Amino acid sequence: MDYLQKPRYHYRPKKGWINDPNGLVYFDGYYHIFYQHAPDFEQPWKQPMHWGHARTKDFLVWEELPVALTPDAPYDGGGCWSGTAIAKDGKLYLFYAAITEVSTIAVAVSEDGVHFKKYEQNPVIRTFPPEGGPDFRDPAVCRIDGVYYCVVASGNPPTKTARLLLYRSKNLLDWTFCCVMAEWQNGKYAECPSFVPAKEGFLLTTSVCPLESEHYFSVMYGDFEDGTFTARHIAEVDKGPDQYAGQVFLDHLGRSLLITWIPGWKYSGYAPADIGCMSVPRELTLKDGKITAYPIAELQYLLKDEDPCLQRTENGFVVAREGREPLVYGGEIRDLKILRDGYIAEIFVNGGEEVFSVLL
Repeated sequence: MDYLQKPRYHYRPKKGWINDPNGLVYFDGYYHIFYQHAPDFEQPWKQPMHWGHARTKDFLVWEELPVALTPDAPYDGGGCWSGTAIAKDGKLYLFYAAITEVSTIAVAVSEDGVHFKKYEQNPVIRTFPPEGGPDFRDPAVCRIDGVYYCVVASGNPPTKTARLLLYRSKNLLDWTFCCVMAEWQNGKYAECPSFVPAKEGFLLTTSVCPLESEHYFSVMYGDFEDGTFTARHIAEVDKGPDQYAGQVFLDHLGRSLLITWIPGWKYSGYAPADIGCMSVPRELTLKDGKITAYPIAELQYLLKDEDPCLQRTENGFVVAREGREPLVYGGEIRDLKILRDGYIAEIFVNGGEEVFSVLL
């Protein structure tokens, strides 16, 4: 497998390490994607995290832009970590986890969507509340009924719960802690949340890190009232095995779009150059009580019914992975579509009821 070939449909930078998608947003006629980035190295931890940046009009042709955030301030010298973006009054705001000895929340602003200036009064959230813990990061910002909300991922060691903490603001800059929005028992912490209003209510996603098992990516549709989110439908739509840190945003057409990072942390140093990339955008929908994730309409012409990487079996399929255990799926298959792009395969079972992102 040629891991140094450039994928055609999956964005990755020309050089440097890439991980979590950040700041997914439609602004000024473009889809913007930011991402965790080490611009000078092909592996993480060689330098503090930056925010890389690219934009596209069709998710096929990408324009790589200058690095959006550099860890050059006293409050973010340990890295500009994950977060989200939101447009307000013709400007684009980036919210990110600013790391030094402690974790805080900071913001940067742009008028052209390319060049960003950090807010002079950063950080806008300076510490975690008693309901949180030192793992305090990854702000997800949205606007609901004229009020801005910020969901911050955290954990609470005394109660051994993974938590999402809720803040509110009228101007995006002055924030007040409200409450614990959602929590998971026997958890270390949550991370990389998204929170958006959707056609079916409200959509909340997060990666949950349990105390004694592997992380999982939870997608939830539910109700939001008095600061509390109550899930009505829950799914783990992308079951990997080679993905992490999915982020959801609402585009200008009203679609809830999910993009995730492929292939994940365990492939650091797997090849001479980083092989990480972004998935294609999948639209999240609720159909007959089931949450589905399926490539957006503009990219569905890329889907195939079969591919040499996948072998059908009597009750499922097998996907071979070079040097690693194969992906083995068993279950009813009413429909199967594959999007193959070099060393990446995205497999959609039964209209996206289950998704598998695979490094071949």
